[in-house]
Amino acid sequence: MPQSSAPEQRTSLPMAGLTHGNRSAVTCQLRCANACFHPAPNVSSNPTFADIASAAVSRRSVLGVSGALALALVAGPQPPAQASGVAADAGDLARRRKGLRYTGIAPVAATVDALTVPSGFSWRPIIRWGDPILAGAPAFDATNQSAAAQAQQFGYNNDYTDIIVERGGRRGLLVCNHEYTNEGIMFPPTMDKTEAIETAWAAHGLSIVELTRRSRGGRWVYVQGGARNRRITLDTPFAVDGPAAGSPLLRTKADPTGRTVRGTMNNCSGGTTPWGTVVSGEENFNQYFVAGGTDAREKRYGLSATQDTRGWHTVDPRWDARTADFRNEPNRFGWIVEVDPEDPTSTPVKHTAMGRFKHEGANIIISRSGHAVAYMGDDERFDYVYKFVSKKRYDHSSSRRARRHNLHLLSEGDLFVAQFRGDGAADGVYDGTGEWIPLTKNGRSMVKGFSIEEVLVYTRLAADAAVGSNGQGPTKMDRPEDVQPSLATGKIYVACTNNTDRGKDGKPGPDEANPRNANKDGHVVEIIETSGDHTGTAFSWNLLLVCGDPKTAGTYFGGYQGPVAPISCPDNLAFDSAGDLWISTDGMPSTLKYNDGLFQVVLNGDERGKVTQFLAVPREAETCGPVIHDRDGSVFVAVQHPGEDGSWADQHSAFPDYTKVNAPGTFAGPRPTVVQVARGI
Repeated sequence: MPQSSAPEQRTSLPMAGLTHGNRSAVTCQLRCANACFHPAPNVSSNPTFADIASAAVSRRSVLGVSGALALALVAGPQPPAQASGVAADAGDLARRRKGLRYTGIAPVAATVDALTVPSGFSWRPIIRWGDPILAGAPAFDATNQSAAAQAQQFGYNNDYTDIIVERGGRRGLLVCNHEYTNEGIMFPPTMDKTEAIETAWAAHGLSIVELTRRSRGGRWVYVQGGARNRRITLDTPFAVDGPAAGSPLLRTKADPTGRTVRGTMNNCSGGTTPWGTVVSGEENFNQYFVAGGTDAREKRYGLSATQDTRGWHTVDPRWDARTADFRNEPNRFGWIVEVDPEDPTSTPVKHTAMGRFKHEGANIIISRSGHAVAYMGDDERFDYVYKFVSKKRYDHSSSRRARRHNLHLLSEGDLFVAQFRGDGAADGVYDGTGEWIPLTKNGRSMVKGFSIEEVLVYTRLAADAAVGSNGQGPTKMDRPEDVQPSLATGKIYVACTNNTDRGKDGKPGPDEANPRNANKDGHVVEIIETSGDHTGTAFSWNLLLVCGDPKTAGTYFGGYQGPVAPISCPDNLAFDSAGDLWISTDGMPSTLKYNDGLFQVVLNGDERGKVTQFLAVPREAETCGPVIHDRDGSVFVAVQHPGEDGSWADQHSAFPDYTKVNAPGTFAGPRPTVVQVARGI
């Protein structure tokens, strides 16, 4: 039986506040200011993913939906010739697959307040919200939190996570994003408003924490006061680099140079670079500002006079973009930021060359030519997939000079946006192609009417205006979140979480590639760069998954015909040593009435498309930041916003400290936590 940590009597608590499509009402308000309640800020006429996919599939509609998808996707394009970092071809991977051995769990009802893992496995917290990480930091006290204390403690709502194992295998670093806060369950209602806001600022950002364990494969424990431990918050200075650094579009009264930004926020997913740094995506930054909302540029980024429900501008005027002094402050967020976890004295950087939008994250592969290529998604309905190609080449040596060189790889390069085409083959075998449309080239704008600074600061508008070789623009997607290249095959996977606007308000309806109105369950796209060249401008694509309950018509699992786990709202992606894809979800309680979870997907061989559920997080929580160390026998996830719909007086979860909820002086509510799952820990 799956192992559950919570007492049996806690499994029948009612759900609260579920709403429009895939998240709870509270999550929607706190994470993205109810973006789905507002029209998607995309006013271009560029085609949707549905438009171009249906154009291809309609050519072979005589096969029927199931037949067309099966032929198209099972017999789709083969992997490219071996690319940089490729371990084996698809056949070798299928023959050599080992990976983690476990029996998948059954879906867990959305009322269950428990972290559920496979039989024989157990889980342990590594670090929780409020755990002290800096030397001398106070112990967590939910009734007496302060900005000063929080700035020395692990932040709230852990998202992207990596466990960087160091030589010898017994020491490591945990690096983690902290996306947003939920003051309603974090702080007592008697807390001073200004103190609550300033404590929330300190709970955003990133944490870097040293880890230790007694043996390989053992339980990781964090080290308080570790030499490299660090908190990065909304008060941490960030350097701005790239072509837009110093631009008048980035200058404010507090920073007339436009080269130093105070803090980072709403950091969602990210990636660890080949040179050992971490890149993090600033996502739903618009919700923190009061803005005029009448300027087309502000509207395209979701800025308005009505979305600020946090009242931050009442404490610090930089959050009031209606004023001349801070009109450009929103332009200083929405970037990819880079942090060096090895050097706690280093200044984090915001890379303007990589463009500004609602970055889910960035994931990097080194091309055959040695250039660093970053793939990125703009997490908005009907927005785009991007890639960045560095100007300089990666230095593989281990010298200090090489590391200094690599630390600047993301400072210069070319930015592209994806156009998907439905160029299906006449024989019924699916052969979708695409083009990476250049937005910048050699430090110059490639978009008519936009300067280089305007392309990078207003990337969404520049992408709307960009035109490919066929005279058409980039393709609107169904909320592209993680875009992850496989180091085993060189293929790229795009998690399209959902798009509840499909089929509404005159928008395109269902087709064979996006088979549902109000696409609430999402899908996963597989991209194959032509000739394995990640710096090139041509690619092919196909659908790997059309998510949902496998018993429901219209779902598709890579052509696999055996039993699969139901899966909805794919969000973060990761890979294991066998080359399989792992997907964490965000929204299953609303779509399938199950808790969100972590799923393994076979990518090669006869079982391509087979989905198995590994774990389920507690009620009202989201699965974030999966890290798969299957050779060590461990899986790590960041359990985000457990008990999100509760309040200080009515907590909906006791995760992770179930046994302590009644102990004197302890916090009775949930604490977002990074956990390790393994046998015998």
